[in-house]
Amino acid sequence: MPGTNLTRDEARERARLLDVDSYAVELDLRSALGETGVFRSRTTLRFRCAEPGVDSFADLLAPKVHSVTLNGRELDPAEVFDGSRVALPGLAAENELVVDADCAYSHTGEGLHRFVDPVDGEVYLYTQYEPADARRVFANFEQPDLKAPFSFTVTAPGHWETFSNSATGGDPVRGEDGSLTWSFSPTPRISTYITAVVAGPYHVDRDSWSRELPDGRLLEIPLGALCRKSLAQYFDSDEIFTVTKQGLDFFHDEFDYPYPFGKYDQAFVPEYNIGAMENPGLVTFREEYIYRSKVTEAAYEGRANVILHEMAHMWFGDLVTMQWWDDLWLKESFADFMGAFSQVEATKYQAGWITFANRRKAWAYRQDQLPTTHPITADIRDLEDAKLNFDGITYAKGASVLKQLVAYAGRDAFLEGARRYFKRHAFGNTTLNDLLAVLAETSGRGTEAMAEWSRAWLQTAGVNVLTPELTVDAEGRITDFAVLQEAAEEQPTLRPHRVGIGCYDLVEDGRLVRSARVEVDVQAAARTSVPELVGKPRPALVLVNDDDLTYCKMRFDERSLDTLRASLGDIEDPLARALCWSAVWNMTRDGLMPARDYLDLLLRFSGRETDIGVLQQLHTQAGMTLEQYVAPEGREAAAQALAEGALNELRAAAPGGDHQLAWARFFAHSAHSEEDLRLVSGLLDGTARIDGLDVDQELRWALLSALVLGGAAGEAELTAEQARDNTASGRRLATAARASAPTAEAKAEAWRLVVETDELPNALVEAEIAGFQQSSQRELVAPYAEPYFEVLEKVWAERSIEIALRIVKGLFPYLVDSDATLARTDTWLAEHEDAAPALRRLVRECRDDLARALRAQACDAR
Repeated sequence: MPGTNLTRDEARERARLLDVDSYAVELDLRSALGETGVFRSRTTLRFRCAEPGVDSFADLLAPKVHSVTLNGRELDPAEVFDGSRVALPGLAAENELVVDADCAYSHTGEGLHRFVDPVDGEVYLYTQYEPADARRVFANFEQPDLKAPFSFTVTAPGHWETFSNSATGGDPVRGEDGSLTWSFSPTPRISTYITAVVAGPYHVDRDSWSRELPDGRLLEIPLGALCRKSLAQYFDSDEIFTVTKQGLDFFHDEFDYPYPFGKYDQAFVPEYNIGAMENPGLVTFREEYIYRSKVTEAAYEGRANVILHEMAHMWFGDLVTMQWWDDLWLKESFADFMGAFSQVEATKYQAGWITFANRRKAWAYRQDQLPTTHPITADIRDLEDAKLNFDGITYAKGASVLKQLVAYAGRDAFLEGARRYFKRHAFGNTTLNDLLAVLAETSGRGTEAMAEWSRAWLQTAGVNVLTPELTVDAEGRITDFAVLQEAAEEQPTLRPHRVGIGCYDLVEDGRLVRSARVEVDVQAAARTSVPELVGKPRPALVLVNDDDLTYCKMRFDERSLDTLRASLGDIEDPLARALCWSAVWNMTRDGLMPARDYLDLLLRFSGRETDIGVLQQLHTQAGMTLEQYVAPEGREAAAQALAEGALNELRAAAPGGDHQLAWARFFAHSAHSEEDLRLVSGLLDGTARIDGLDVDQELRWALLSALVLGGAAGEAELTAEQARDNTASGRRLATAARASAPTAEAKAEAWRLVVETDELPNALVEAEIAGFQQSSQRELVAPYAEPYFEVLEKVWAERSIEIALRIVKGLFPYLVDSDATLARTDTWLAEHEDAAPALRRLVRECRDDLARALRAQACDAR
């Protein structure tokens, strides 16, 4: 559609010309109970123009526009609306635009998403806009730096609850047809992409939080927590409110800027594309954070982190917003960092930095080694670029760099910089230089030092490798110690690092404990001497990024690596242990450690891992290793070894605990032999038991999915289980299991539903793709390698970007792992140099993952 991909240059020009005074948006959602597929949207937009007489445009994605009125003059919709933009000719100094349109309900999670609950037939709506889908719901200027106050008026069925960013100005008004019209108070000045509407027969729990401000005023914030009625029995809103209040306490203590958006509702919504979205006053979350069955402590910790991440956005992103998507990191990196920081400081979840080191940074390291890596401050030419930059660089690498900045500038200086930043730029838009200015003031490092830090960390790409180099004398004492720093040939920047260097030794009871630690500045050079360690006894293990202060891949000297091979599970400190797991995982991905050596470490030591989040990450990485990095000739034996190891640990785990549940799920995922599948079947039907293991609904699906994948169950069992669990989760899990069946017919149907039709909602597209790609079914998916390349451009042109992203990444033939697939990918890239840059980026990333897998397989074969 012409004009859908707004460019940075267009946005800059429009921002130069226009200032927005207000939006009044009227939505009529009564049609949601029918099958029309559209709703009425009427927008009144008041704005000023710096150059009267010029032309501009507003954004709108809508199937029909009834009328366009500019400054009292009726414009012909057929002439001024092209499907994505409304032309605005001959603007005055002060303008009023009124657009009356039919907008479409979404089933892809973009715009206004409509969901029908299979449990009771009730309809639920919610909006999701980032980066630019508010234009699917109302006419606007869809760019973050044209902020304005928004007033929403929503007419909805009479038995619904309706919510927006702000509170209502009074009780809703009932119409003659029984509908209710809700009028919401104007918001402060915010960007279009964080406005929100949630409507439906939601279950609502309420609470409140208050705080006396330094000037003596009492700040009172009403709290709300929403979910579908059919999930209310599982909704632990008390725990959600506890974390919410702890977060509000923490951010008010540290930010010294009162929460500015009046109320704080949190809605858990169905078929959500992302984890959560920071709409001020109305945060939306994927409803998978409501747990229908037993989950581990890591799940609750993860949810708390997301709650706090989104809360940090109320200041970093909502109050102060990046000018354009180049500086997306100004909100996402800070929220990712503050999520872990506040969690450890303010809640019972004390493993936040361990999870960050082991899980979030793994995402960053992978992204930063792709050929499409980019600086944290990225070059975002248009909205398609922006969509792809919600990635491991912007989130996890940016957060890692902020952790390095705290070590570099000091905690107090960092937080004081944040306070000045909020007060100086409240309700405005900023760029990198605005942040650097306040940090230069508060850190004592000075403007030039902060600029140098920014150039090294924010404006270059790539991950450095740090390795200890030490020599010892005949008595085993260190005579020379240095940290060696490397950079990839494609991203050659060496950087300054503030690091802790930890020395670990075995003690009498077999534990591996820290015996010495120094904190030093590693220079932006290939070698940095560390005289502080000269004269000390050589340790059994050296960690050059102890306490995870910097962002780097950590390598080991030979003695340290030998120690890990023998004693990784004996490291006493859970963060140090997590860092070692992360390091050997990176070595495996880099083809420096054979994949089966990594699996051997996991089989020997993961059963002793005390941190449940780390254990579950190890399970995920074990599956990836078997699927992608083990040489083909070793897969069968490695798969059987993983299944046997998982079963042994399941039987040894404490009954009823988190570790038992984690090992049960991993065994279901790994079940391989006929004997394994018989046990899985017995656990499912109750003829087999493991003491303390409760086979609840989610575990039932994991067990049944294993049987379907192994050919030991089929359509009859899936139909029966879906009838037993006639919910959205049941439908999604049944869809994935059905697509995973080891038959050509199952693959053909999954391909048809995802690629050849547009009938599935986003959640089921994701489920079909997950079921389609199965490591044990390489021969069944091989016939789809060539069709994949043939449909790429058609998919990108015809599907929404969210669905196209899932198809392009999810259906890449990575299981057809051969040089021939690599060559076919190269041919497509060579023949499609004029394809959409965002599409080419995705294909290049898939190609790089495949090339990495082939290198790792070659290492494993050797």
